Order: sequence, then structure tokens, then C-alpha cells
Amino acid sequence: MGVIRVVLVDDHEVVRRGVAALLDSEDDIEVVGEAGTAESAVARIIALQPDVAVLDVRLPDGSGVDVCREVRSALPGLACLMLTSFADDDALFDSVMAGASGYVLKQIHGSDLIGAVRTVASGQSLLDPQTTAAMLARLRDQESKKDPLAALSEQERQILDLIGEGLTNRQIGERMFLAEKTVKNYVSHLLAKLDMQRRTQAAALVTRLKAEKGDRGERRSW
Repeated sequence: MGVIRVVLVDDHEVVRRGVAALLDSEDDIEVVGEAGTAESAVARIIALQPDVAVLDVRLPDGSGVDVCREVRSALPGLACLMLTSFADDDALFDSVMAGASGYVLKQIHGSDLIGAVRTVASGQSLLDPQTTAAMLARLRDQESKKDPLAALSEQERQILDLIGEGLTNRQIGERMFLAEKTVKNYVSHLLAKLDMQRRTQAAALVTRLKAEKGDRGERRSW
């Protein structure tokens, strides 16, 4: 693979010097640049085009996560290793979403940090299976919150909307040119998908969703 070129980003000079000395002691790693702010980090990393950027999550003028997102947009092949003093689930999640390859605490042993740099430089992720599973679960949860009706078909959404208007199954059938029994089946299915037992719950959901969207008078505002 050759020598791994690294840029260090941390607002504490003592930390940067310590990490730089640690990494430079290895024959296959070279620290080619340092930065102490988000603004200077972006400029340095894009100019130097290293293999790995070791980024402090918290910087005086911004976030290492934002730096990661910006530099990876310019340098897709760059591996970002987030380094932080605090175990923060939100920061971990944001780092992963920004494209970081790894996330380690500053309390990490020197040999482990060296190994982490080599791991992300080789194109591998430094997230364990448990962390990855937690990230996927959070993504699914966010998706369901973003669109609570994601599981419904277009037909089921239309029927739900009409339930919200207070129509009976027969009236819905007449509106949509469906048999009343067919509508009943649709209602049962959509209630099951929404984990609801009664159509009044579905009607309340429609009302809430329209209220959240400002209800601009559209028939279906979600």
C-alpha cells in the first residue's frame, strides 16, 4: 500500500503533537499536515489530498463532522477517522452519515490508534457489528418518523385520507368505485400496517399529519 499520508485536525496543539509523534514513529505512516480549525482543515486536506484525515469532532469554529462531509465530497477516496474525548451517540451517528470510516475516543491506546489509521486507510470500516446495527436501527426509526405512512400503498393512502374525512366503507367504495367488502379489506390491512385497532385512530392520525403540515387545504397534504 505504501506510506499512509495523514492530516491531523485538532484544536489542541499538544494533542496534535502527541498524535503526530506517535504516527510518525511508524515506517508506513507520515503526518503531512495539521490544522486546528474547521476552516483551515478543509483547505489543508483538499490541498494535501492525504489518505487519511484524523478529525476532532469538536472544533472552535465548527464540527469535525462537517469537515468530514465537505472534504469527502471533494475527495471521495479519503478516509476520515473521527477522534473525540466523549462517547456521544449523536456525534457517532452524524459521523457515519457524513461518511466517516471510523470513530475512536482519545483515550484509545497508541497502538490501537495506529491500527485504526491503517484499518481505515485500507478501505475498511472501524465500526463494530453492534454499532452498525444501532446505526441501521436508528436510520429505520428516522425513516418511519419522516413518513409514518411509508408502509402503505397508494390505494391504502387514498382510503386512509377518506377515513380522515369521516366516510364509511360504503361511501369510500362509492367514491373509489370499489365494492364495500374490498374497502373493508383495505381498511383492515392499513390498520394492521399502522399498528392500529380502530378506524378512529386512523382518522386521528390523518388529522395530526395535516396539522403538522399546516393543512393548506389540500386533500392529502402529507
